[in-house]
Amino acid sequence: MAVKSIWQISYSCGHQAERDLSNRAADRRAGFAEWLAKQVCTECWRSAKENNEQDKAAWLKAKRAEEQAESETWSEQYRMPPLEGTELAVAWGVRCRHQVLAAAYTALVLEGESSETEWEEVEEAARTVTRAGWWLDQRSSEPDDLTELLQAAAEADRPTENPHF
Repeated sequence: MAVKSIWQISYSCGHQAERDLSNRAADRRAGFAEWLAKQVCTECWRSAKENNEQDKAAWLKAKRAEEQAESETWSEQYRMPPLEGTELAVAWGVRCRHQVLAAAYTALVLEGESSETEWEEVEEAARTVTRAGWWLDQRSSEPDDLTELLQAAAEADRPTENPHF
């Protein structure tokens, strides 16, 4: 007599289903059927996965809203000007500006050798960069590079003299 290939599985979620285990070696079917009985059925697994993804999306949305509020409060406190760009870029840019400047302050002043007076110059230079896209582009920059990056931004904004005009 052949080892059965169709098994009735009672899943831990309470659902039952027949499973074809013929793709498993005959001596491994019983063990696999026992393991399946300790799992939730495919339908419940998919539902839990979808709920988990929805929970993750809701958590991420709440986290972004919290970061946005914190960044906007910080921008007001440190008199940072409004950024220019699309609505999405501005919102993201405000968060990036806050994160970049906070990381730079920590690295340069709190953990580094820069003085508060030197930092105020960096902060003042940061106020001149109002393009949201610039802050987005700098979101992965190193804190030690901020001064040089701000200088480059200031130079890029200066009009150049063209003798042909």
